[in-house]
Amino acid sequence: QVQLVDSGGGLVQPGGSLRLSCAASGSIFSIGVMGWYRQAPGKQREMVAAITSGGGTTYADSVKGRFTISRDNAKNTVYLQMASLRPEDTAVYYCNARVRQIGVNEYTHWGQGTQVTVSS
Repeated sequence: QVQLVDSGGGLVQPGGSLRLSCAASGSIFSIGVMGWYRQAPGKQREMVAAITSGGGTTYADSVKGRFTISRDNAKNTVYLQMASLRPEDTAVYYCNARVRQIGVNEYTHWGQGTQVTVSS
């Protein structure tokens, strides 16, 4: 019923930039908080950034000043602009969103993940 497709990952050198995108589709009534999580090998999934429907943002301390989350409500899309990338940013990045479906309760949905590798 609801699908989140994230994209934009790839291989980038330290200090480089990437822009991740995640588009939600399906029988959507409204979308609340949207965000990005990441999971590196051997580590738990952690929150990277989140943005409310009104535009309020939250960032993990490790990415503050380097990453910027934004959203386009008309397109049901959330973005993560990543700059000054470091090797420790290497992880699979997952989009998530709180989605109220038409005729269904609100649930958290996840994208399939996109790999970000920061290496020289």
